[in-house]
Amino acid sequence: MAGGIAIEQDAFGTPGVWRLTLTHTGKFNAMSRSMWTELRAVFTAVQQDASVRCVLLQGDRGHFCSGGDIAEYPSFRFDEAQLRHFHEQEVWGGLQAMLDCDVPIVARIEGNCMGAGMEISSCCDLRLAADTARFGAPIARLGFPMAPREAALVGQVAGATVARAMLLAAEVFDAAAMLGHGFLTRVHTTDTLDDACRDVAVRIAGLAPQAARLNKQTLRAVNRPLAPVEYAQPAPELIANEQAGVDPYAYADSAEHREGITAFLAKRPPVF
Repeated sequence: MAGGIAIEQDAFGTPGVWRLTLTHTGKFNAMSRSMWTELRAVFTAVQQDASVRCVLLQGDRGHFCSGGDIAEYPSFRFDEAQLRHFHEQEVWGGLQAMLDCDVPIVARIEGNCMGAGMEISSCCDLRLAADTARFGAPIARLGFPMAPREAALVGQVAGATVARAMLLAAEVFDAAAMLGHGFLTRVHTTDTLDDACRDVAVRIAGLAPQAARLNKQTLRAVNRPLAPVEYAQPAPELIANEQAGVDPYAYADSAEHREGITAFLAKRPPVF
């Protein structure tokens, strides 16, 4: 099973509230390639549907999202062209659809929120978490970096200090720390998280939908978000790197990249 995104319209019996659930049983809702494509399609549909007033995004069975589906990685990550397409089109396509969405998005976070989970939650407007939730992007253990646009997104929303600790030291933060760093809107106990998320979603749905969409457009403009993937121009720093011959995906066939993923799948410590 490659996982999927379950859609519940009129959640909580409230017209205009869509509840989306990331579902990948047995993998803590890790994002497969097909799920990234589905994410883009779902949020494109939300953007085009004037009846949607709020989206509540959550994970299945006690976790938000544990990252990417590493079992898929050997089939494409070691080829530079396929690696580039995966990050620039599949992953960024899904994230950009979320960033382009004018409908308020509320993240309900519990359990693991790692890697792809950090990226997806960074695209949400409000982030409510259980006090037991854990946040990180320990991909340094897997022998590869976070893609440039994705790293810029996490750094912009979670903060540069947090992003550096996650990416360079593989640090994992608890909910209290992420609240202190300004990434989370509020933290609740596991027992009260559902009610809190329902209350926020229903409250948003009861407010003026046009004002909400216009507010999101204004906030995007003043915060200078990353450009849509179809028209994206790399940041000046990335252009300079490419002109200097630095390709962010040139590591695809490196021994370190292969060792990190191979070791993870073999359930052994990597030897770098």
